[in-house]
Amino acid sequence: MPQKLSLLQRLFTLRNTVPVIRLEGHIESGARGPSARALNIAGTSRVIDRAFAFPRSVAVALVINSPGGSAAQSHLIAERIVRLSKEKNKPVYAFVEDSAASGGYILALAAHEIYCNPFSLVGSIGVIHSSFGFQDAIQKLGIERRLKTAGKHKSLLDPFSKETEEDNRRIREILDSMHAQFKGYVKQRRGSKLKQPDEVLFEGDIWLGEKAVEYGLADGIGDVRTVLRAKFGPDILLPLIAPPPRFPFPVDVGASTTVSNLVSELRGSAYWQKLGL
Repeated sequence: MPQKLSLLQRLFTLRNTVPVIRLEGHIESGARGPSARALNIAGTSRVIDRAFAFPRSVAVALVINSPGGSAAQSHLIAERIVRLSKEKNKPVYAFVEDSAASGGYILALAAHEIYCNPFSLVGSIGVIHSSFGFQDAIQKLGIERRLKTAGKHKSLLDPFSKETEEDNRRIREILDSMHAQFKGYVKQRRGSKLKQPDEVLFEGDIWLGEKAVEYGLADGIGDVRTVLRAKFGPDILLPLIAPPPRFPFPVDVGASTTVSNLVSELRGSAYWQKLGL
């Protein structure tokens, strides 16, 4: 496991280091409060900055364990890492644990090289939208829906309105556009390493680690300690750059935040269950 360094070690060690960032959990912008567990740019930016500013660092490592989530938050985190890697001229290595799926794979794309476990789930390069329709349910309950908009598409995705062909067309356009951007980002970051055609790689499928390596979505099988010691020598230090600690005592954050965190937890559980984890 990556070890935490004491202040004296940080100040006086002469050994090179590879700071380790853990990116674990589903990816969502709305999670907040002391118990929130989702990944987002607001919660990771300080950790990323600290890792790239670490003294005597020769690279940065990402340990990823994410089933995906928000495409925008995934891209914001990945691009912050890419930008700092270029500014500091430090390579980035990603190591997948249980999964780097969908948005989790976008996080891995920030790295120059991606490694995984034989049992890791990698891929899910697609876009999904799911919702419910309650228009018949509210009628049975005797509830009258009163909806007024300015702009004919403003009620798009309203769960209490009947879905129309125009709604389906607009959603399809959005999904296809997001999918095209996802595919473009994979090709931009992986380039000639990809070994399968688009119809294999980009249809939302997931693969175990060895198949991901065979298809060019990852570069090898290995864990953070083994791979980085092989690259930089057995004396390399792997300090874990931890986020600020959570409150160790109950905090009254209000009912709205409590409900928001509960929804976030349920949504995160659904992302993991989608992968069977």
